[in-house]
Amino acid sequence: MNSLEYRKFVVLFFIAITAGVFSVRMFYMQIIDDKWKLRAEEISKYKMTTYPTRGIVYDRSGNKLIANETYYDIMMIEDEISNFDTTLFCQLFKINKEELVEIYQNMVDKQGKDKKGKSNYRKFKPYPLITGLSSDDFSKVATELQKFPGFFENVRTLRKYPQNSGAHVLGYMNEVDGTDLEKDHYYRMGDYIGRTGIENYYEEDLRGRKGVQYLMKDARGNISGSQEESKYDTAAVPGRNLELTLDADLQTYGELLMKGKIGSVVAIEPSSGEILAFVSSPTYDPNLLIGKKIGKNFLTLQEDSLKPLFNRPLQAKYPPGSTFKLVTGLIGMQMGVVDSNRAFSCIKSLVNCHGHPTALSMSDGVKYSCNPYFYQVMSRIVQQGKSRNIFKDSKIGLAEWYEYVRSFGLGQPLNIDLAGDIPGFIPDVEYYDKVYNKAWAFSTIYSISIGQGEVGVTPIQMANLACIMANRGYYYVPHLVKSIKGKDISDRFQEKHYTKVKSEYFNPIVEGMWRVVHEPGGTARRAKTEGLNVCGKTGTAQNPHGEDHSIFIAFAPKDNPKIAIAVYVENAGFGGTWAAPIASLMIEKFLNGEVKQEAKEKRIIEKNFLTDPSIH
Repeated sequence: MNSLEYRKFVVLFFIAITAGVFSVRMFYMQIIDDKWKLRAEEISKYKMTTYPTRGIVYDRSGNKLIANETYYDIMMIEDEISNFDTTLFCQLFKINKEELVEIYQNMVDKQGKDKKGKSNYRKFKPYPLITGLSSDDFSKVATELQKFPGFFENVRTLRKYPQNSGAHVLGYMNEVDGTDLEKDHYYRMGDYIGRTGIENYYEEDLRGRKGVQYLMKDARGNISGSQEESKYDTAAVPGRNLELTLDADLQTYGELLMKGKIGSVVAIEPSSGEILAFVSSPTYDPNLLIGKKIGKNFLTLQEDSLKPLFNRPLQAKYPPGSTFKLVTGLIGMQMGVVDSNRAFSCIKSLVNCHGHPTALSMSDGVKYSCNPYFYQVMSRIVQQGKSRNIFKDSKIGLAEWYEYVRSFGLGQPLNIDLAGDIPGFIPDVEYYDKVYNKAWAFSTIYSISIGQGEVGVTPIQMANLACIMANRGYYYVPHLVKSIKGKDISDRFQEKHYTKVKSEYFNPIVEGMWRVVHEPGGTARRAKTEGLNVCGKTGTAQNPHGEDHSIFIAFAPKDNPKIAIAVYVENAGFGGTWAAPIASLMIEKFLNGEVKQEAKEKRIIEKNFLTDPSIH
């Protein structure tokens, strides 16, 4: 054997000896001497999750919209329970024995089953038996808890909503279910998760990160403190705080104005896309969906015929009515089929209209909201004479129109930072081919020129249209979060989205919107506010199930706009009667900080369409 082979043999020998020693030691520790096994079980046995404080949510001025409040869970380790006085326990927590059994069984069932069908519940581990006790409730039982070995308290935080408003923005939390557990292994049964609103969309930012505490028992066998000076513990990491774009005062005021009405108000800062107010009416107090009564209160809200849980700004689809004439006029000018000085007679045989002077220009058409005017603009968009076949010609024109309309953010979700944003509906060639077996022309679909027929929009899309008008041709994706502590907001909220219409064509339309509010014969004189250059457009959407819906979109001031707004009031009739004054009050509140139009405000606040549906 040469020297190289000898050295190789020695190295391998020592490796084998070392491995053998370790193997023998591990065998001894795990099989013969069970103190290490018991030690591992002991550590695992008293392992308890510590929950982070959830991120606080503020409005744009630093007012708390979502805060945390301390609650207590009564934890139970079944193996540690002895001499359990169920009668005293039930008296203490104001339940009967049947309820206690049911609570226990629900707790066990929540742990689920493993792949073999066996329960995941372990008698040596801590689980929450009684949950969501307020500080006041816990103070009444704290001194008695030591009488029950195997029971101890665990502090956690639940939400509180100091402003009592903005429920559809803020959302609510509830316990995780099986689907949540499959999607994200961060959660365990008994955890809470943001279910709707900001609580849901920004869940990963708000929730923080859990910690772990390893408990020990005191001399009397009660759970007390951490093991070995907490050297095994890991601290929970608090969630990130959010600053919302909402103006809490404006939000509360909007909800006041919409009380007794069904509909929505959405206000946006045009220069940023930041949502200032997001009102869905009827609404509810978000504090109803926290604590022990969440299940009962949720069921009550869910069964309410007025659907207070329904998020109307995002999920209600309406015809845009005459507000859509703005889009029709812009597209007509961009396509070159009309110019800003084009006059059209108000020919009621084409489509019905209210009495007004002849519209001698695009600005006049907007001011008077003339149906035949925009009927004739749309007929030139759809039928441009590019084909001798009227059906083919209509398809060419509508296809081009469709692409222009889509550039206004219509017919598609805007993808704001709330879940449930629906697309609305903009009909295309394929749709009409299917409905009319490919035999259709402008005369078949003319109602879309004035925002009726198949066209469907959401209030958030209409508020965004008001932003486009204010910006003369572009928008930012509307959003609700202004900043996240320690993190940047998404870049997609800072990107300009341009329409396919050049900015120069917006001037005559905007001028018409100003005249709608400020000149005799305009359709929204009730929106006029002293000192504020409000530009707006009324809409009255046909409703086959009752009175028409009242619609108004607006922005102010005319130059360098600070606020854009859309108001929908269901079954309230003409847009200038109810939606327009609501919008003007919101604009005045935001721009001036106060409302001086007391008579107008009183009329709006006192009107309750739910008890008095008459329109006047």
